[in-house]
Amino acid sequence: MSETTVPKAATWGLFAAWVVHDAEELLTMAGWSRRNGPELRRRYPGVPDRVWSLVDVSPTQARVAIGLVALVFASAAADGARTGGRSAWYQTALAAFGWHSLTHVAQAVLLRRYTPGLLTAPTVVAPFSLWAWRKLRQAGVLRRGGAGGAVGVAAFPLVAGVAHAVGRAVARRR
Repeated sequence: MSETTVPKAATWGLFAAWVVHDAEELLTMAGWSRRNGPELRRRYPGVPDRVWSLVDVSPTQARVAIGLVALVFASAAADGARTGGRSAWYQTALAAFGWHSLTHVAQAVLLRRYTPGLLTAPTVVAPFSLWAWRKLRQAGVLRRGGAGGAVGVAAFPLVAGVAHAVGRAVARRR
């Protein structure tokens, strides 16, 4: 690898790692929410019903939301590959993906149980993200200042929220 070359595995790998991680979520999210929702409502009675309704995820909602977020990560990975990793869009998505692994671990610690995505967050998401950041840094294309990472971390819940809102709307129509 030359000093300015980022391996395709670091760019397209973002989408591949996302697929592995979200496959776990796709396989577990709806069943987990159905099994755990009632107990969590009892355990945390101060949480508003509106919040609990967001935890109740149907299989259709999960499929639609995950499919929509797939478009986001596929486009970021493609832009990263096209630009040799220099793309702000790719680097922002990579930062958001990496940092969001911590939310999976935090949720599991808070709830004291498995939550969807927990298995692949520390074994796929975090290691891939750290490796890709290292490759970007080695190639000299990692953007400085951290603004992209901050934007990505802030935007990630928004993107997921919109995807789930669309998924919920589609599920209601079925």
